[in-house]
Amino acid sequence: MSDRGPFALSFRPRGGAGGWGPGSRVGPEARRKRWMPTLTDVERRARRRVPGFAFDFVDGGTGEDLGVRRNRAALDGIEILPRYGEITPPKTEVTLFGDTYASPTGIAPTGLDGLAWPDATRRLATTARAANIPYIAGTLASASIEEVAQLCPGQVWFQLYGMPRDEHRVTFDLVRRADEAGAKALVVAVDAPVRSKRPRDLRHGLVVPFRPSVRTAFQVATAPAWALEAARTRIPVFGNIGRYLGAEPTLSEVAGFVQNELRGGFSWEDIAALRQAWPRSLVVKGILHPADAERAVELGADGVLVSNHGGRQSDAVPPAVDVLPAIARRVDGAATVLFDSGIRSGLDAARALALGADGTFCGRAYLLGLAAAGASGSDYVASMLSEELKTAMGQLGAPSLKALRGLDVRHPTAWN
Repeated sequence: MSDRGPFALSFRPRGGAGGWGPGSRVGPEARRKRWMPTLTDVERRARRRVPGFAFDFVDGGTGEDLGVRRNRAALDGIEILPRYGEITPPKTEVTLFGDTYASPTGIAPTGLDGLAWPDATRRLATTARAANIPYIAGTLASASIEEVAQLCPGQVWFQLYGMPRDEHRVTFDLVRRADEAGAKALVVAVDAPVRSKRPRDLRHGLVVPFRPSVRTAFQVATAPAWALEAARTRIPVFGNIGRYLGAEPTLSEVAGFVQNELRGGFSWEDIAALRQAWPRSLVVKGILHPADAERAVELGADGVLVSNHGGRQSDAVPPAVDVLPAIARRVDGAATVLFDSGIRSGLDAARALALGADGTFCGRAYLLGLAAAGASGSDYVASMLSEELKTAMGQLGAPSLKALRGLDVRHPTAWN
């Protein structure tokens, strides 16, 4: 062994085989790892490549962005005590509702995802299929549930918002469509009962009806890659909604329908009715109180997704990770416990899994990947999160997700 030690680095001259100069054979994946080794680097590049209104929509929260910052601070404060002596390569496979996935770092539902990258929904679907991770396609995604199911038939779940007019006629038709498309789970969102105030969007004029301004036109002009893709795909804004408005509805008509008809929450009676209507696994998303988790399970939910909507609904609610342990204790194995809100790395996923989550999801990270690197950016983020999770598990001495959950954790901001 060299006297430089087992972890010594060696470099080849610039320009040679394996070097970094003009004659280098370094591939695009290696270059991305060098340019964007963390999600913070991905975020910086995304800010430069897409219009300002698109970046702020993805990156921002509600109010003063306190919820976004609290999610981050809470995750950063969690410490996990490692156990050594186990050197088995970490295995990240996870079984959720009877299906096995390669990693517990799935793709969370995101509305208006086409702002981050004009063909976002389809790109996220192909990422899910390639990485074998679950993808919760959203009601307000840019492509329909039928299109998504064709692209990733084994990985697609469907997130549902409510449209209460005519006794939820559209709501239950979306349930029917998700069933016929073969969605593995129905994820009923209760965490957006009213619309939130998002100052970043208001400053850019991202309201219905949207009227482009000189400022937004300049932002598009200075983001040529995004603009070319937008021209190619025409940014279908709400792929699931158009069919309810007759033949070839205008963008303004579709956006107005969503503005007037959609309500983001459900009553417990609604959830009971959805349980009766849906034949496969049912997940209630947005749970923050242990008693609500218990109620959802009593009504037949197969899972609960602990989430504060990524800090995009209220600056007053606690970080989702701070209530995760109490909810996991209350559920006590009676249902699958899932988690999102604030995950930016595989280490964050490891923290949530150690605190009792059976699986984790994130939305911003994958959208930022698309914004930063185009069509393959979400593939890069999926790979990065998976590698970081394996590294975290190896450093902590956890060869499996079950072993990770058995480690001692210090969580100073947890709610009891």
